[in-house]
Amino acid sequence: MPGIIDAHQHFWQLTKPFDYRWLEVPEHAPIRRDFLPADLEPLLRAAGVEQSIFVQTQHNLDENRWALGLAEVHPFIAGVVGWVDLASPACEDQVLGFKAHPKFVGVRHITQGEPDDDFIVRPDILRGLKVLEKHGVPFDLLFFVKHLKHAATLARELPRLPMVIDHLAKPRIKDRSLGDWLPHLRAAAAFPNVYCKLSGMITEANWSHWTPADLRPYIDAALECFGPERLMFGSDWPVCALAGTYEQVFDALAGALRDLRPDERELVFGGTARRFYALD
Repeated sequence: MPGIIDAHQHFWQLTKPFDYRWLEVPEHAPIRRDFLPADLEPLLRAAGVEQSIFVQTQHNLDENRWALGLAEVHPFIAGVVGWVDLASPACEDQVLGFKAHPKFVGVRHITQGEPDDDFIVRPDILRGLKVLEKHGVPFDLLFFVKHLKHAATLARELPRLPMVIDHLAKPRIKDRSLGDWLPHLRAAAAFPNVYCKLSGMITEANWSHWTPADLRPYIDAALECFGPERLMFGSDWPVCALAGTYEQVFDALAGALRDLRPDERELVFGGTARRFYALD
């Protein structure tokens, strides 16, 4: 299998002047510390993962600069999915400035945290997304299930913008809930420019008692909707550490995909991310 890519991981450093208030809730205490490339690299090596994609946690251009600096000195970081202000008149200048860096590969906004559930389809945000479409910069959709209905709307409005649904839009795995989620996932998957990350699942399950079998209905549904050619593995490290180890996350997905052909597994574990983020 060509080199495995973890298409979704984070770093943070609490002394940086960024907004880490989301780590202050009591249930996040286990991950309320620095997580940096030196912490991740041995976990990747142990799992046989060659490269990773850093994904933003801040609405702050300085986090882009910080992460790109890390990527320059740590070759295993294949790319940075950063942030630009989609609503700003300066959006295009920001996009062009960061796009000039060879490891700036995409943009994300923490849509799940917006008080307006329709934030992502506001006219000013759509204008910003059209800037990404114009310049061929992929966009990560960080949704809860309640936002997933917007994926098809965006895909219809922005047919040349590659978009990827992070964490399957966080289905309620702990509740074994499929009915509120699957129809919207199916609707999104009908558009060829929409992809999905098999990531963030164990933190939507029971943190203390999840098993790989709990994830299987969601993985199978995503496979049915998107096929391996539009799915990619992501660990969501270090958030995943709230419910399990890096090895457990990797092994759970590898086990669920063991019946795929080798070329199909290669797509999920690297080929799709390589194509989506134009890593080659």
